[in-house]
Amino acid sequence: QVQLVESGGGLVQAGGSLRLSCAASGRTFSDYVMAWFRQAPGKGREFVATISWNTGNTYYADSMKGRFTISRDNAKNTVYIQMNSLKPEDTAVYYCAARTRSPVYGGLWRYSDYSLYAYWGQGTQVTVSS
Repeated sequence: QVQLVESGGGLVQAGGSLRLSCAASGRTFSDYVMAWFRQAPGKGREFVATISWNTGNTYYADSMKGRFTISRDNAKNTVYIQMNSLKPEDTAVYYCAARTRSPVYGGLWRYSDYSLYAYWGQGTQVTVSS
């Protein structure tokens, strides 16, 4: 059974940085796509970024480009999201998600759809104060 455990959330001032971690376990993830989503109070789940575990290729939501960086550490089975220049509107619960990569979907941009993901972590709260 795949398990995803997020950590690293907290309270930060606007302009600050945080790095979230997602520790994955339960199987080999070389054929998986990993992603970060977020959900602010009263809003739907929003795509942040995705990474192909095997190739390291990445894809970002337009609003995150240049501020957020997704990466993975194969040895630690961990995916990260480095978040810089944080804004109050980045306040949300951040979730890690995983699914197998499928040739049906083609490019990584297709994996921005949260409904494709079978496995989710419990989420970690990020609060950015102004």
